[in-house]
Amino acid sequence: MDFAGSEPVVEEVRNAEGTAPGVKDWQEDLSQAPISTKIVVAGGFGVGKTTFVGSVSEIEPLTTEALMTQASEGEDDIAPTPEKTTTTVAMDFGRITLESDLVLYLFGTPGQQRFWFMWDDLVRGAIGAVVMADTRRLEDCFPALDYFESCGYPYVVAVNHFEGTTAYEAEDVREALSVPKRVPVVIMDARERPTVLKSLLALVSHALDVTPA
Repeated sequence: MDFAGSEPVVEEVRNAEGTAPGVKDWQEDLSQAPISTKIVVAGGFGVGKTTFVGSVSEIEPLTTEALMTQASEGEDDIAPTPEKTTTTVAMDFGRITLESDLVLYLFGTPGQQRFWFMWDDLVRGAIGAVVMADTRRLEDCFPALDYFESCGYPYVVAVNHFEGTTAYEAEDVREALSVPKRVPVVIMDARERPTVLKSLLALVSHALDVTPA
């Protein structure tokens, strides 16, 4: 979409070589335009989806966080995360460039049941999903697992290891969740960029393996 007055602004920020600061050569060469891919980050309430997206996004992530009020009492269980004061009411959005020819757009889903009606729209066009799990309440990720199994989307399970909680092996979590052997399970920390990248790479690789050429 073009905006009035946008071209002068672009020209103003370009450097002496004619390239905008921070813009790589391939980004200005339309013949080398990267492939853009959509990934969904799903899971239960308070599992760390917003943190996951924010940890790797190369742009300021878009979040739709709202303060939790009395209206959520009895609806959202904050016992495992008593410090949580906000919740996602629409989606989280971020972007990361894995390679010069591959850009991932991340869409985090809201975790509460009353917002599940949005999932069909959020997953449309995605190559797959990262389903996040919290070992303190594994049952919270069952709806997301059932959803992606039933609709046939490739997915991986990313176990978010919270500080102070027991560390489990990936295969132990697989057994507890009855996740099929074909689905990758990774242990990660949503605050740590390298482990989040590992989860995304696992999904991309899995999607390529199971998607017909």
